[in-house]
Amino acid sequence: MILIVGLGNPGKKYQKTRHNVGFGAVEEIAANFQFLKLNAQISKGEIAGKKVILAKPQTFMNLSGKAVKDLINFYKITLPGLVVLNDDIDLPLGKIRISFDRGSAGHKGVESIISELGTKNFIRFRIGICPKTGKPKNPEGFVLQKFTKNEEKIVQEVIEKTCEAIEYFLESGLEKSMSKYNE
Repeated sequence: MILIVGLGNPGKKYQKTRHNVGFGAVEEIAANFQFLKLNAQISKGEIAGKKVILAKPQTFMNLSGKAVKDLINFYKITLPGLVVLNDDIDLPLGKIRISFDRGSAGHKGVESIISELGTKNFIRFRIGICPKTGKPKNPEGFVLQKFTKNEEKIVQEVIEKTCEAIEYFLESGLEKSMSKYNE
């Protein structure tokens, strides 16, 4: 069984913010593969013949690790059966990068997961949110801003691409997915 976790912050205040692009990717996957909607922001279904659990932790971003650890323990997920979808300020808007067994690169949600699990032995689909003008001077404030109208189209396209990449990953494996989607 595979656990796919999209990182974000709960609540209307944070909807459509840059930091919630992981939530958006999970929602797109659920819609594309007709997952049943369950309470607690968890959904179960199948992609490419594999059983998958989609989750959107309802802790704040910086405390994501506790929710992820609880999900792994409850569903008895063995690593590296964890896939984390998160925003990445170091990647240009519209790009994705798949990585495995890597550090957090300063992402507090990923840092929390690594800390709680005591390992980096999981897969990440990093979704770029850096604007064309370059990395902002105040990334903490920037990630909590909503996307501009012009950016929204790019974000929707990259979320769809992430959904496609997840399916390809589940069909073809990590190495082939990295070769195909990492630019």
